[in-house]
Amino acid sequence: MNPNSLWSLRLGFSNQQAASIEKMGIAKFLNASFKTDFNNSIPDFLKDSPKTLIEFREQRQKNGKLDREKKKEFQKQEVQTSLEMKSWWIDKMRNEDFPLREKMTLLLHNHFVSTYQKVKVNYWIFQHNQLLRQHAFGNFRELTKAIVKSNAMLRYLDNVDNRKGKINENLSRELLELFTLGIGNYSEDDIKNGAKALAGLSVGDDGGIYRDRISDDSEIVYLGKKGHFKADDIVDIIFKQKNSPYLFTRKILEWFIYDNPDEKLVTYYGDYFRKQNFEIKPLLEKIFTEEFDKKTAGSKIKNPLEYSLQVLHELQINPRTNRPIVAFIKSQGMDLFNQPNVKGWEGGKSWLTSQIYLQRNNLADLYCSGRENFNQKAQANMMMEETNNRTNLRKTLLKLNWDIGTNKQIISELSQRLLFQVDPDAQKDFEKILKYDFDAHAQNANQAVLRLFNAMVKEPEFQLI
Repeated sequence: MNPNSLWSLRLGFSNQQAASIEKMGIAKFLNASFKTDFNNSIPDFLKDSPKTLIEFREQRQKNGKLDREKKKEFQKQEVQTSLEMKSWWIDKMRNEDFPLREKMTLLLHNHFVSTYQKVKVNYWIFQHNQLLRQHAFGNFRELTKAIVKSNAMLRYLDNVDNRKGKINENLSRELLELFTLGIGNYSEDDIKNGAKALAGLSVGDDGGIYRDRISDDSEIVYLGKKGHFKADDIVDIIFKQKNSPYLFTRKILEWFIYDNPDEKLVTYYGDYFRKQNFEIKPLLEKIFTEEFDKKTAGSKIKNPLEYSLQVLHELQINPRTNRPIVAFIKSQGMDLFNQPNVKGWEGGKSWLTSQIYLQRNNLADLYCSGRENFNQKAQANMMMEETNNRTNLRKTLLKLNWDIGTNKQIISELSQRLLFQVDPDAQKDFEKILKYDFDAHAQNANQAVLRLFNAMVKEPEFQLI
């Protein structure tokens, strides 16, 4: 695979930025990516959603007076708003000239998990998402402090129920286990005492605030330090621990490059992360510029977004709506704002079960035939066609970026964009589709190349980057 195509996928969601990486070089491309800003305004789909505690209380009182049918209608509308937010985010992923901020936001979204299904407040989920986007290239320690005090996280991990004399340990536990240090680097007493430091931290108009009446101000011992600590204090203590940089560094390597990174790499980059005072930008810069020169193609399985958005881009499809993409990635186990649990999407081999592979092949048939909607009926039709060996790539308005040339030249060009390697048997199969006497000026030439493309994206090697 061409390294520019490979890193366009790794730093984004398709091959769209490959030409820019080739022209600018990786260092300048990264610098431009780090300079990107984002729109902090509230989208229209949230204009009627409650945003302050007073508005939330008023909404609850209003809902309490509704009959069963009206309550169902309200709940349905909230689910629709959540669906709009998923489409809004995918739109940002698809259309950013430098999508690294969105790729990092998605990583952080799966690190600091907070789901709509549990929180049930769309505006708080939006705030959480914007917080991740704001800090995507910032300081990881300061981001952790902000997340701990975000309304979405306080609700998701039940810290709204954590009070003096009735401690809830959920947020305290996950702060250590999943967000920072990892299992084996703290004690159960640290969890209990951390929960005391977080007791009384509840939702507010602009994020978490301590309620004096239910706070626990007792002296505690936390990771060897003794004192009267609150949320920011315990986060600062965590980031002074020896193992504080490694869990997140491993997550970055897994997210962008390796499903199973070498522990020596984790330590190497983690130590650098600590020296940079947990600043994310220099860590990313070091990892990407150093790993760019290595032959690492095929070391990671594409997630559903990377798979579907790459196929869309290659076929130059501009969907009328992002909802089919939302439906497809959900069917693949990647439901935005609704991970299965606090650990997030597992990634790696979980993205390539036999069912997921079949769904991906069906989606390729769907897109190559000029259709966009991924649903049970479309999937069933694709499976029927495949079973009866009647898959028909009908003529569409799609145009592939292929130069006029011989069959082997076109196969080579597409392979360089799509596959990290091509074995001899696959090459023979491709040459049966696009034969030696291929005529680029023939009436059905584009359909022949489209069949070749369809075959390539069904190769196991296309599932890897």
